[in-house]
Amino acid sequence: MSLIAFTGAYGLLLLPLVPSLVGTHPVLLELFRGSMTSMVTMGAKARIGEASLLVAVVAAIPGTMMFDWIYWWAGRRWGHRALQLFVGTHPKAKRRMDWAERVSRRWGWLAVATAYLLPIPSVLVYAAVGWTGMRLRTFLLWDLVGALMWIALIVGLGYAIGRRAVDVAHGVSHYALLITVGLVVAIVARQMWVARRRAAEPAAEPEPDVL
Repeated sequence: MSLIAFTGAYGLLLLPLVPSLVGTHPVLLELFRGSMTSMVTMGAKARIGEASLLVAVVAAIPGTMMFDWIYWWAGRRWGHRALQLFVGTHPKAKRRMDWAERVSRRWGWLAVATAYLLPIPSVLVYAAVGWTGMRLRTFLLWDLVGALMWIALIVGLGYAIGRRAVDVAHGVSHYALLITVGLVVAIVARQMWVARRRAAEPAAEPEPDVL
């Protein structure tokens, strides 16, 4: 649970750095965050000769795969409870869990390799294959294959866009301070709104004792 909480905190801590680094040091964002914006920018830089296409792909691997094994481990340790933790217990979530379980038992390797492209959270797939018995080394191998396909797709998009993507990235970095402040304000405002909404919800009535 501590590792899962850390992944969320890690993403929030790096979020304010995205606007300032995307135009100046996108390779750092690839390494430490694996963000789509940085991959598009690096692909565009490769198109105009300001970066290596190989570096654009390879540098994004650590940031993309960094925390995937944690969700595999959660599924390995907690089983079905791990899936409930990630998607909740409402009817739609249950359908997703049932689908993830069926697919992971029969096509676990394919589910991991295509997790970034599936219409369900990738962490659900990772937890499901951990629950259904996939070994860690097998998981890491297919996770690498899936990460490479995803990275190649996003970097290729940036390569196809070219100069326009680089200009946008530099423009974002130019106004990085304003964008960062806006992101922080938006995050704080959302947390305050969620806290007030929960505080306004009526408390559940205690169930009567059964004699």
